[in-house]
Amino acid sequence: MTHQPLSLKEKIGYGFGDAASSMFWKLFSMYLMFFYTDIFGIDAAIVGTMFLVTRIWDAAFDPVVGVIADRTASRYGKFRPYILWVAVPFGIAGVLTFSTPDLDVSGKIIYAYVTYSIMMMIYSLINVPYASLLGVMTADGRERTTLSSFRMVFAFLGSIIALALVDPLVKFFSETVQLSIPAAWQFTAAFFAALAVAFFWLNFAWTKERVQPIREEKPALKDDIRDLLGNWPWWILLGSGISALIFNSIRDGAAIYYFKYYVGDQSQVSLYFVLGQAFNIVGIVFVTPIAHKIGKKMTYMGAMAVATVLSIAFYWMDKSNLIGILVMQSLISVCAGSIFPLLWSMYADIADYSEWKTGRRATGLIFSSSSMSQKFGWTLGGALTGWLLAWFGFQANAVQSAEAQDGIKLMLSFFPAVGTVLSVIFILIYPLSEKKLAGITAELDQRRAEQNKSAD
Repeated sequence: MTHQPLSLKEKIGYGFGDAASSMFWKLFSMYLMFFYTDIFGIDAAIVGTMFLVTRIWDAAFDPVVGVIADRTASRYGKFRPYILWVAVPFGIAGVLTFSTPDLDVSGKIIYAYVTYSIMMMIYSLINVPYASLLGVMTADGRERTTLSSFRMVFAFLGSIIALALVDPLVKFFSETVQLSIPAAWQFTAAFFAALAVAFFWLNFAWTKERVQPIREEKPALKDDIRDLLGNWPWWILLGSGISALIFNSIRDGAAIYYFKYYVGDQSQVSLYFVLGQAFNIVGIVFVTPIAHKIGKKMTYMGAMAVATVLSIAFYWMDKSNLIGILVMQSLISVCAGSIFPLLWSMYADIADYSEWKTGRRATGLIFSSSSMSQKFGWTLGGALTGWLLAWFGFQANAVQSAEAQDGIKLMLSFFPAVGTVLSVIFILIYPLSEKKLAGITAELDQRRAEQNKSAD
C-alpha cells in the first residue's frame, strides 16, 4: 500500500492544501503592510517591528506543532485531522486580520498584534500537518517528487488567484456594493477565507495516510530532538533551503524599488510578479521528469547553477529594455520554481532516513523544523533587503543617488546569486542518492513486513 501509484484525484487533493495556504500567504507578503499603514492607520515602523516579533514567534511555534502532530492518533491519521478541524478557524482568523475595528492608536496596535499572531499560529497548526502529510501518503520517492510538484503548482496557482483578484474585489465591494474601503478589504478577505476552507476540506477528503511507523510507542521528546540534531542530511538541506529563501526574498523584496526608482515605471511590477509566478509553475512541470531521469540532487544543483548565472547577468539589463527584464525574470523563475518540489520531497526522504537509522519516525518534527528554517530564511531575506537599502543610502519617495540605484540593481543580481551559490555548495554534499534511498526504503519495508508477520 505504501508504494501503490497515487491517483490523479489524490494528487490534486494534496495540491488544494497549498493553494489554500498560498492565497493568504500572498495577502500577507504583498498587501498586509499596505493594509495596516494605509487602511488601518498604523505607523510603518510599528508594523515592521510587529512583523519581526510575530514571525520569530511563529517560526519557533512550528516545531511545537510538529511534535504534537507526531503524537496524534485518530481514525483519520496523524496529520489529516488538523486539516479538517483547523480549516474554519483559519478562515475566521484571516477575516479578523483584515478587519478594522474603531479603536484608538494603542488599541489598533494591540488588535493588530493579537489577530496577526493568532492568524500565524493557526497557519502553523494547519500548514505543518499539511506539509508532513507528504511523508505518509507514499513511501515511493518518485511519487513524492510528483506530489511535491502538484503541491507547488497549486501553490503558485493560489498565489496568482490572490494577486489577480485582490484589487478587483476591493474595487467591486467598494464601488459596486458601495461598502467603505475598510469593509471592502474585510469582505475581500472573507472571499478568500471561504475559498481556502473549501480547498482544505477537499485536501482532507481526497487524501489518505499510508506510511505507518514501524514502532508505535511514543518516544520522549528529547529522543526526537536528539535524532533530529544528529541527522546530517537534514542539516545540509536546512542550509540549502535557507540559502534558497534568501535568494527569493531579496529579489522579491527589492523588485518594487527596482521598477519605481531604477526603471521609472512602478506599474510594471505587477506584470513582473505575475510572470514570476507563472514561470515558477513551468519550472515545477519540468522538474519531475528531469528528476526522475537524473535524480533530485543533480536536478537541484543544475537549477541553482543556472539561476546563479542568470542572476548575475541581470545586473547588466538596461532599464529601457523592459522585454529583456521580463524575459530574464521568467527564466530565473523557472529555475526558482523547480527547486521547491525537490526540497519538500527530500525532506520526506530524510524522515525515512531518520527512521531507518534510529528506529523512530518523526515526520511532523522534521517537516515543522524545516518549515521553521524556511521562515527564518524568509525573515532574514526581508531584513537584509531593508539593511541593504539603508547601506546604499536609499531615501523613500525621492530621486535616488547613483550609488542607491546601483545597490538596488545588485539586490536583483549579485546578492541573490550569493544565496544560489551557497545553496549549490550545501546540496553538493547531500548524501542521500536515489540508489541509497532505494536501499533504505527496501529495508524499511522489510522491517514493516516482519513486524506485521510477528503481529499475526
